[in-house]
Amino acid sequence: MQNDRTPAVEAIARVADCFDAQQRAFEANPCPSVDARRDHLRALKKQLSRYQDVLAEAIGRDFGGRSPAESAMLDLLPTTLEINHALSHVARWMKSSRRKTELLFFSNSLRVHYQPKGVVGVIATWNFPVYLSIGPLATALAAGNRVMIKMPEVTPATNAVLKRMLGEVFDEDHVALVGGELEDPNVFSSLPFDHLVFTGSPAVGRIVMRQAAQNLTPVTLELGGKSPALVMRGYSLRDAALRIAHGKGANSGQVCVAPDSALVPRESVQEFVAQVRASFVALYGDRAERNPDYTSIASDRHAARLNSMLEEARAKGAEVTPCGVVGQSRRMPLHIVTGCTADMALLRDEIFGPILPVIPYDTNDDAIAFIRSRPRPLALYCFGHDTAARNDVLRRTHSGGVTINDWAWHVINHDAPFGGIGNSGMGTYHGIEGFRELSHARSVFKRHRFFPIGLFYPPYGNLLRRLSLKWFIGRGDSTLQVDT
Repeated sequence: MQNDRTPAVEAIARVADCFDAQQRAFEANPCPSVDARRDHLRALKKQLSRYQDVLAEAIGRDFGGRSPAESAMLDLLPTTLEINHALSHVARWMKSSRRKTELLFFSNSLRVHYQPKGVVGVIATWNFPVYLSIGPLATALAAGNRVMIKMPEVTPATNAVLKRMLGEVFDEDHVALVGGELEDPNVFSSLPFDHLVFTGSPAVGRIVMRQAAQNLTPVTLELGGKSPALVMRGYSLRDAALRIAHGKGANSGQVCVAPDSALVPRESVQEFVAQVRASFVALYGDRAERNPDYTSIASDRHAARLNSMLEEARAKGAEVTPCGVVGQSRRMPLHIVTGCTADMALLRDEIFGPILPVIPYDTNDDAIAFIRSRPRPLALYCFGHDTAARNDVLRRTHSGGVTINDWAWHVINHDAPFGGIGNSGMGTYHGIEGFRELSHARSVFKRHRFFPIGLFYPPYGNLLRRLSLKWFIGRGDSTLQVDT
């Protein structure tokens, strides 16, 4: 019989079948041993090492130009570190933990067991296609889950390599990868996963969360955020400029935790702009479009969006300082923007590219007020040597994470959680917090054989029960009455 289903329909059916197969496989083996989990992680690490050059080449092809060294440092190395951390700690993470019972239940046993959730969905994004897919995969495998990964359609070469790499060591009922063949990504996020990890924009994150809610699927949302860099008085402008220029140059600023803007003392703005420009040129040259170490903007559409932001800023009176020659390719040098106003897209929307608005401030209170007036960012960068002033900033602001006197390095230290807050996301992965995010914390209470649990049974009112309630709750106020 001829199959007249279209490729799109075939892809939907394949994804549904794969999900069903993973559910059945999990039911057959709902709690893999620590040895099995380590074997899975070792196999993943070995494949990542074997395929490192092929992956770097594929990522460069998808970007239209990305340094293999940058892919190794920013995609492959952090992923390997995350796998290594899980390998070293998964046995300890899996152990049940003893908890204290209430005094009322003294002599009984209370423990928490961490069991796999089941089938976990991972929706990765394009800017770090390996780290943002294989990193969550490693955590999910450490937690004993089955995993389905949805890759973006704009990274076809990387998707093909990852699919081959994973298929050599995992059956699809254990780990499966879906790419651009699934034309409607909503099909994936609508599946009744036991947990869903999404990395992407806040706008799409809201859609994913609404779809997950239909199945009461818990979600981890790693979203973008306009991460500010606050340069405090007394800190070296040259040093801050170098760190921030690197943060905006790495992957051409196409990083969810890239410094989105710099807050600088008003009297230092012009010197800071000059130092940032000099730092960027020192790193990438004054013709970044010719530098193979500098990453291209990932697509024509994304490049057009960035140029539109710059055009709007100029039209509204901002001054734009390019850090080098602006060519015709998508290797766009850093542009520094001063004189920004609140109605500009540069200050409203996440930039996600090599554009740096510089915002002057007069007092630390002004800078903190600026940060607090905006949605809570994914990261906050504070450059300063005054411990009391830094602590005041940390106490009075919220962000997903913080790096002091540099940018982003908190993200790839995997013993600490990584996640957003508010508009920048919810939930965490990395480290033990990631393991617990993708596990079910199951409380297990064991009653001692001779414990007098009958005290909780009716009929109520005997002397011992009354004394017990008064001991724990206290004596009520007999003068109080219900309002009528």
